[in-house]
Amino acid sequence: MIDLSRAGAVERPDGEGRAGGGACDDRVRFTIALDRGRLVAVRFGSDACPTTTSAAAWLAAGAEGRSLLDGARLGAAAAHAACDVAGARRACVEVAVDAFHAALGDAVVRGAAVPGTGRVAVAMSGGVDSAVALAEAPAEAFGVTLQLWIDPHAPDTDRACCAPGSVRRARDLCHQRGLPHLSLDLRDTFRDTIVAGFIAGYEAGETPNPCTACNGDFRLHELVAAASRLGAARVRTGHYARIVERDGVPLVARGADQSKDQSYMLARVPTDVLARLDFPLGDRTKPEVRERAAELGLAAAHARESQEVCFLGGGDYRTFLDRYGAAPAVGPIEDEAGRELGRHAGVGGFTPGQRRGIGVSAPEPLYVLRTEPARSAVIVAPLRRLGTRHVPLRGVAMHLERRQVDAKLRYRSPAVAASLHGDGPDRTLALQRDLFAVAPGQTAALYDGDAVVGCGTIA
Repeated sequence: MIDLSRAGAVERPDGEGRAGGGACDDRVRFTIALDRGRLVAVRFGSDACPTTTSAAAWLAAGAEGRSLLDGARLGAAAAHAACDVAGARRACVEVAVDAFHAALGDAVVRGAAVPGTGRVAVAMSGGVDSAVALAEAPAEAFGVTLQLWIDPHAPDTDRACCAPGSVRRARDLCHQRGLPHLSLDLRDTFRDTIVAGFIAGYEAGETPNPCTACNGDFRLHELVAAASRLGAARVRTGHYARIVERDGVPLVARGADQSKDQSYMLARVPTDVLARLDFPLGDRTKPEVRERAAELGLAAAHARESQEVCFLGGGDYRTFLDRYGAAPAVGPIEDEAGRELGRHAGVGGFTPGQRRGIGVSAPEPLYVLRTEPARSAVIVAPLRRLGTRHVPLRGVAMHLERRQVDAKLRYRSPAVAASLHGDGPDRTLALQRDLFAVAPGQTAALYDGDAVVGCGTIA
C-alpha cells in the first residue's frame, strides 16, 4: 500500500520543486516547510503511475523530521531499493527524486540556513575532477551543483557541466558516499546576466568571454553564499589552479598541468571569494586525476570533458547568436581604405584575427581587423596590420597593485611582458612585443610570475 498521509501541499512553502517525464510521463510536485534548518513538513502531489507515487511518498516520509542536509542524502538508489523497482520503472522513481531535490534546492536559493559549522561544500559538475575533489573531502562534506541555463536547441546538452544528466551524476556520486547533495536552480538569473551579457557583447562588436564573467561575477559567489548558509566555511572545486598568498592577499595561480591550467578563467574572482576556496587538484595533472579516480573506483574516471562555454551545449556561437541575438544585418566587408570587397550576413559572426569564413579573395591572406556594428561593417586587413603594442583596458580590478606584469589576452594565447599605465578602472597595457588579433571584450589576465594580480576587459 502507498502511504498517502503526506499527499497534499504546504500552504506557504519554504521550498517547492517539480519534475516530469519517465516511462509514464509522470508529474510530481514537492513542497516543504523548514524550521531552523529542519524539514518539519514534506508534502507531495503526483499525477503519476503507482511506482512514481510510491517513490514520492517514501521520500516525503523519509525526509520529514530530518535536517535539510540529512534529507539531501536521500536519492535514487535508496528509493529504488525501498520501492523494489527495476528496469524501465527506475526512470519513474527518478522523476520523484528530481522533484524532491528541486524543492530542497529551491529552499536554499530562497535563503534557507542550516545551523552548524565545520562543514565543507564541494562544487559538483558530474565530471571526474569534482568527483575526486569530493572523494578526498573531509567527512562533513556535501555536494552542491548549480543548474544553469543551457540552449534547449544545442546539439549536445549533456556535455554541459550543468545539464540535467550531469546534475544526476553528481547527486548519485554524493549519495554513493553517503553524503548530501543539493542542486540550485539558477537558470533564470544566469540567462539574464551571463548569457545576456554574452549576446550584448557580440552585438556591440566585441568578443566576450562568458567563462571569466561566470566565474568572476556569478558562479563562485553563489557557491560561497550558499555554503555559508549551510554551515560550510570552505568550498572545494575541481579547478586546475592553485591559491597562493602574496603580501597577505590570496591570489589564484597557475596549476601544475599547463595544458589544463584554469587560472585565466578565474582571473576575475575577487580576493574575498578566493579566501573561501580550495583547489585540491591544482598540483596535479589531468592524467593523475583520472588515475586517482580509477583507484577510488569512481564511475566518472572515464567521463567526457565538459564544454568550455556550457550554455552552448557543443553548438557554434554563430548559430546561437542567430537564434537569440538581434536579427543579423547584412553589410559590407571593407579594407582599411573603405573599399568594399564583399558582403556578409551579420557582424556577430566575426571576431578580430579571424581568417576563415571571410569569403573574399585578395592577393594576400586577409584577417578581420575590427567590426563596426553601427553600420554593420567588417574591416579586414593583412596580418601585419593586426599587430599592436598598446591595449586599452576597462573595468580593471587589481588584486595586488603591480606595474610590470605578464598579460594574457586570450585563454589559449601565451602571456607577454607588459607595463600597466594609469590608475582606476581605465588603464593601458604597453606590451613589449606586438600581439595580433587582440579582441575587444576579451579578458586580460595580469600575472606576476604564476599569480594573477589583476584583470580587465580589453576596450
